[in-house]
Amino acid sequence: MNSLKVAPLKIILDGDPGLDDAVAWLLALASPEVAVLGITATHGNVGLPLTVRNAGITLALAGEAGAGVPYFAGADRPLVAELVSAASVHGDSGLPASDLPTPTRPPESEHAADFIIRTVREHPNEVTLVATGPLTNLALAFRLAPDLVPLVQEVIWMGGSTTGGNRTPAAEFNAVADPHAAHIVFESGVPLRMVGLNATMQCIADPDRIAALRGLGNRAGAVCAELLTFYAGVYRERYGLSGGALHDPLAVGAAIRPDLLDWQAMRVAIEVQEGLNFGRTVCDLYGVTGEPANARVAVGVRDGAFFALLLDRIGTLP
Repeated sequence: MNSLKVAPLKIILDGDPGLDDAVAWLLALASPEVAVLGITATHGNVGLPLTVRNAGITLALAGEAGAGVPYFAGADRPLVAELVSAASVHGDSGLPASDLPTPTRPPESEHAADFIIRTVREHPNEVTLVATGPLTNLALAFRLAPDLVPLVQEVIWMGGSTTGGNRTPAAEFNAVADPHAAHIVFESGVPLRMVGLNATMQCIADPDRIAALRGLGNRAGAVCAELLTFYAGVYRERYGLSGGALHDPLAVGAAIRPDLLDWQAMRVAIEVQEGLNFGRTVCDLYGVTGEPANARVAVGVRDGAFFALLLDRIGTLP
């Protein structure tokens, strides 16, 4: 008996590459379970001109898998907060690797938020937005087009944490880089999954895993190994870990194989008041507020199975 073929999940990749965004996007582009409709860049790890260029570089690095995927420039700053960056972790260029291609074409002229609005309207209830940076582009789209939220299949966001932060003691970088945008998305009613530090810090690119990527023998594997090596020192010194965390790739993994993570429905509020907790994702783990859940939050990960998936897919690229 022939089994029914499942159509790929339609996704838009939104992020701020950044080295782990690039690894995440390569995973998505190499995975037949998803169809990447476009890539939208925002401010974040480095400034917008660099994140846009890095989106083009990532598509070129993916070869045929990236050849037909359009990419777009989005927000160059947060909605309200001051602009921040993470160049100290991701390097001044955002992609600290030696063997990178140049983009094969320029970005599209359409603004990222307009592309999100148009594409979701063209594919109602079919598009998942996988965001691996500040949520500014999504928040702009939701505010510009109030009809959009019920048409989105789901948002998957790498950001926040049920515990502490990595940019401040309270806040994860993608959250504190634009907490007002995160507040808009979390309060919008859109179906939402959050893949935060509490899960991603369980998924480490240790030396053996980096060696496995390099051992694939292809350009994409070598670049991923070099990128992940670049920030391994920060994780050893700051967190006592054996390598860098696979933050953004895990969010893409959540779209491809949601069963690789454990999920808990809970209420998540974003702190937008200036102070020690600015940008904190306040997660009601035990339901003490009695407020209805607005997100499913990753609370565990089968990291060995996830890395096997990542290694397999990167191995299919040039």
